[in-house]
Amino acid sequence: MNMRSTRSTVTFSNSFTLPGCPSDLPAGDYDVLVEEELLQGLSFEAYRRTATYLTVRGEGSHAGRTEIRAISDRDLKEALRRDATTHETNNHSEAALSPQEDLK
Repeated sequence: MNMRSTRSTVTFSNSFTLPGCPSDLPAGDYDVLVEEELLQGLSFEAYRRTATYLTVRGEGSHAGRTEIRAISDRDLKEALRRDATTHETNNHSEAALSPQEDLK
């Protein structure tokens, strides 16, 4: 069985939750690892996703610790969609549009 792995980075602008995670995850960049297997017997090359993992870096007393959590592609896409919606809502609020005070 031929396998391939691809790594990408996703960015969350706000804290977010994923099913199976006991607490909110902080905003920031997260590495995503996708594993796929080659489908045999086709006249063209095609792969099927077999697993998706999110790399979570520890904070506070867990700093320096990294976990790789199995997640579903659907849950990741939904978390990114919620984050984009929240980010857009925050950018259109009156507070976001008000001018910054000059701190002299």
